[in-house]
Amino acid sequence: MNFKRISIFIMTIVITLGAVIWTSPTLLSKVNLGLDLKGGFEILYIAEPLEQGSIVDKTTLKKTAESIRKRIDKLGIAEPEVLPEGNDRIRVKLAGVTNEEEVRDKIGKQAELTFRAPDGTIMLNGTDFVEGGASVGYDQSNQPIVQIKLKSREKFRDVTTQLIGKTLDIYLDDEMINNPGVHQTIDSDTATITGNYTYAEAKGLADTINQGALPLKLTEKYTQSVGATLGMASLNKTMEAGVIAFIIILLFMVIYYRVPGLVAAFTLITYVWLFILVFNLMHGTLTLPGIAALILGVGMAVDANIITYERIREEIRSGKTIASSLKAGSKHSFRTIMDANVTNIIAGVVLYVIGNGAIKGFALVTMISIVISILTNVFLSKMLLNLLIRSNWVKKPQYFGVKEAEIREL
Repeated sequence: MNFKRISIFIMTIVITLGAVIWTSPTLLSKVNLGLDLKGGFEILYIAEPLEQGSIVDKTTLKKTAESIRKRIDKLGIAEPEVLPEGNDRIRVKLAGVTNEEEVRDKIGKQAELTFRAPDGTIMLNGTDFVEGGASVGYDQSNQPIVQIKLKSREKFRDVTTQLIGKTLDIYLDDEMINNPGVHQTIDSDTATITGNYTYAEAKGLADTINQGALPLKLTEKYTQSVGATLGMASLNKTMEAGVIAFIIILLFMVIYYRVPGLVAAFTLITYVWLFILVFNLMHGTLTLPGIAALILGVGMAVDANIITYERIREEIRSGKTIASSLKAGSKHSFRTIMDANVTNIIAGVVLYVIGNGAIKGFALVTMISIVISILTNVFLSKMLLNLLIRSNWVKKPQYFGVKEAEIREL
């Protein structure tokens, strides 16, 4: 018996399982859940041009989606999904959001700031203000105010000169938020909005102004809300079904394939752990289709093991030694396994490129699981079996589920 190979085998098992047990609670707690598991809401917007006669092109649609994403980021919502769809639709998915009405109002609001004369004539519009130039300041009484940087000092001076003795009405969309009187020419590149604001109100107004106007007009076409309780119920049921199926698979592999089955059980556990680790590192969002893809990946990993082990058993039945059977069986099964996996990766790439939303998530999880499955259930499995067989610890065909009577002479 080769104790060096046995020691390497045992150390690999112990260290890996130790890492799995030690890190799994932390990894699972850090997984980002989609709205179908965590609760939240989904909105489908129909985009229309702001001006009659204009068209909605894909470039403008992407810019609008990016503007919405920036608004959501400022609200502190983690992992939003904002996806352009087709020629005139934008789908927004927000998980873990409870103040739905407030968020919907923030992300769909045009937020176009204009300065107008008393007769309604627009004197300054969004193009006259520095992008992101609104900030909170304080007046002489230490009262919060909103200060807005202008691009042209001269233009603001001309506007205030024209309106001496009148008011300069400040509108956010079509709502007047202030109408200060102009008593003299203001020679400054900063406009000030005053009022009895608290700091939070002034900060909210400044943020709204900085969000700016959306490139397109958005109309809600479809809204779906998922309660946190319903989402957790879906997660618990899905995980319960997945764990039961996983345990049944492990028992089947151990009972039917004996020692290789034990190796397969270990590599399957490693496969699931590595998947969760990689998914966390990618900051992915796990949804019900993603869990379905993961469970499908477990099935494909098992299939890879079964193909390899059946080929090895056929070689043993033909009268070859255990070591020769492992070499020949692994070689003959490798091409079959790789053909199937490469085909599935190609299908996953196609789904990811042309799909939307949940389809992209399913495709991404499928591709990740295939790559990890090849590493664990093909290469790692073969390495561990090699260590066992070449250590002379596993020498009898019965360890592979092959009876002596089934072995034919060469």
